Amino acid sequence: MQQSAVPELAHTHARPIHWVATATAVAGVVALSSVLQPGSAKAAQPAPGTGTKSAPAAAAPPSTDGVDFPLKCGPVKAKIQKKATGDLDGDGRPETIAVVHCDAPMGTPPDGVYVLTQAAGAARPRVVATLVDPKDRLTVTDFTVRAGAVTATLLGYSSADVPSCCPDMRTAAKWQWKGGTFVRSTTADAHSV
Repeated sequence: MQQSAVPELAHTHARPIHWVATATAVAGVVALSSVLQPGSAKAAQPAPGTGTKSAPAAAAPPSTDGVDFPLKCGPVKAKIQKKATGDLDGDGRPETIAVVHCDAPMGTPPDGVYVLTQAAGAARPRVVATLVDPKDRLTVTDFTVRAGAVTATLLGYSSADVPSCCPDMRTAAKWQWKGGTFVRSTTADAHSV
């Protein structure tokens, strides 16, 4: 066996004195931090006769609770798979975008993508647009809302003969509000899986 060229260092073996020194140092830092506190903040008061305007309160995005999605699920309930919020139409009020499917006990139920809005003073939100219809047999992945656009990857089927467990088509889609409607564009990476 070859001996190490570097002698063993004394500090590589923790001794009780090391633990006492560490505990003392930590206690000192804690005690010092409790004594040294920052001064209280003082807000500048506006001069008499000059009013300040507060920013308007941001509107809360619509909730998905109690919304009747246009989805026929039979004996099972609709399940919200994913949701995101954002101001899609530029009116200063956020919309909620929900990916919903039937909560089937087996298989891969198709997704629907719905846009919800709630008018000021309205009791409940409502579905104002369907971006993906469950009748199209698509599964939604990589779902995001950013900069006024909804993007998603859609997994689908090249024919009715393809089993619903195994989608064989992938399409990247983007929806934006233009001219009073949601316009869908497809990026160049649409391809077979």
